[in-house]
Amino acid sequence: MWILSSSAMEEAEVPLEHLHEQVHHKAEHSGETWISWVALSTAILAVLAAIAGLLSGQHVNEAVMNQIEASDQWNYYQAKSIKASVLDAKMSLAGAPNESDQSKRDRYEKEQEEIKSDAEHKEAAAKSNFHKHEVFARGVTMFQIAIAIAAISALTKRRKFWIVSLLFGVVGCIFLVLASIAR
Repeated sequence: MWILSSSAMEEAEVPLEHLHEQVHHKAEHSGETWISWVALSTAILAVLAAIAGLLSGQHVNEAVMNQIEASDQWNYYQAKSIKASVLDAKMSLAGAPNESDQSKRDRYEKEQEEIKSDAEHKEAAAKSNFHKHEVFARGVTMFQIAIAIAAISALTKRRKFWIVSLLFGVVGCIFLVLASIAR
């Protein structure tokens, strides 16, 4: 059975609003126009981080719900299995099984197959959603790193850091796309 740990469901939030404000402030009071582009790129990165964070949270919630539903189905499967075992014991004690007991036994077997299939489907959905959550969370991390490096770029007035920031932003976008197309 597949289980989510509580630490896997928690998202580490790094408050970056103050960095964005500092970059915006530097852009306003600096004579260099490229710093305005840094401010604009950090705003875009912040929006992308928020979107990725929202989608990450949505998928982890879906994963948890799918896993709970799968566990419920496995419990139902187990109940049907117990009923079938009790019926088997009754039929073996009776000697020759009657038609009613045999039809119940066949029905339990058929229901178990359907329940098992549903439980496995829900487990697969949980794994898929948790995988998407992880990929979106990696995107959030890349966007947060990009914002921090952009702030360093504006504060130190070094364009190379801004370029590095944009590269981290591109990696974040790649994670965003990968998670969106993942099954």
